[in-house]
Amino acid sequence: MDDQLIPLPDEQEAMQLICQNLGVSQNQTINKDALIHLIADRVNELLETDKDLLLSYLYRLDISMKRINEMLKIKHIIPAHESIARLIFERQVERVKTKKKYKVPPIEDGWEF
Repeated sequence: MDDQLIPLPDEQEAMQLICQNLGVSQNQTINKDALIHLIADRVNELLETDKDLLLSYLYRLDISMKRINEMLKIKHIIPAHESIARLIFERQVERVKTKKKYKVPPIEDGWEF
C-alpha cells in the first residue's frame, strides 16, 4: 500500500474510530499503514497474553472465524497479527459504510426508556 494515498472518507472515519479505541491522540497525524501497524501490535500482544480476549473482540466486531482462518493459512506470507489487523481495519470500514447506508432517525420524545 502506498502511504501517500489519501484515505477514502469511510476509511478516514474508521481511522478516527480506531484511533479513539487505541487511545491515539486526535492531534497525531497517522496514515492508514501506521494505524494498521498499531492494530497489529495490539493484536500481537493479545495473541501472546490473552487469546480469549482477542477472540472476544473479534466476535464483537463480527469478524467471521472463516475469514480469520483464511488469513491465518497464509501466515508464511503475512504474519498472523498483521493479517488480523487488516481484517479489523476492513471490518471497521464496513461498519462505517453500513451506518451511513442505514441511518436510524433519533428516537422521538416520549419513546426513550
